[in-house]
Amino acid sequence: MKTNLLLLLVPLACRIGIAESAPQPPSSALVWQQSERTNTADAFNYSRFTLVGKFRTPLNDGVPNRPALVVDCIPAKESPRGRGTFLAGNLLVGTALKIVYVEPEEIRGINYFPMVPVRFHTDNAKDEEDKWSPGSDNTSASIDKGLLKKILRARTFAIVADDKRGSQVAMQFDIPDPTQVEEACHVDEHKR
Repeated sequence: MKTNLLLLLVPLACRIGIAESAPQPPSSALVWQQSERTNTADAFNYSRFTLVGKFRTPLNDGVPNRPALVVDCIPAKESPRGRGTFLAGNLLVGTALKIVYVEPEEIRGINYFPMVPVRFHTDNAKDEEDKWSPGSDNTSASIDKGLLKKILRARTFAIVADDKRGSQVAMQFDIPDPTQVEEACHVDEHKR
């Protein structure tokens, strides 16, 4: 009887041991994806850095893509300044965002600027509110260089905006090593 029980337990123990020692598939390293672009109108080359994030809330219109942070810079070798130059930063959402019209600080005629209201925070900091310029199709918004510096110094970046129907769109980005973006865009280095 003890032999039969032992014969049943040995294969089970071997299976458990094999399952535990099986190598885990390598996790894909989180990195900024770099691509080279050309601005044909002004005849210069620039680098585009893209970081894909995730939606923390499902979208109503079932957007198949994930949100992305996109940063465009002229690398030092292409820049007349001899150092990298920040061109633009954008949050690509993929669904139409809610646009509000904001009165300018200095009134000259009847002008209102379209803006995307957002709430965001880095790591465990307090939420901040801001209004960003929308992209031409209202599915993206511009990020300025000052905020980019703050994002690059963080480990996580969370942001909430409203879609055109007023539903919240919550997104999160895990920030990888920013060295290549900082150098290409001439953004101050940080210490982690």
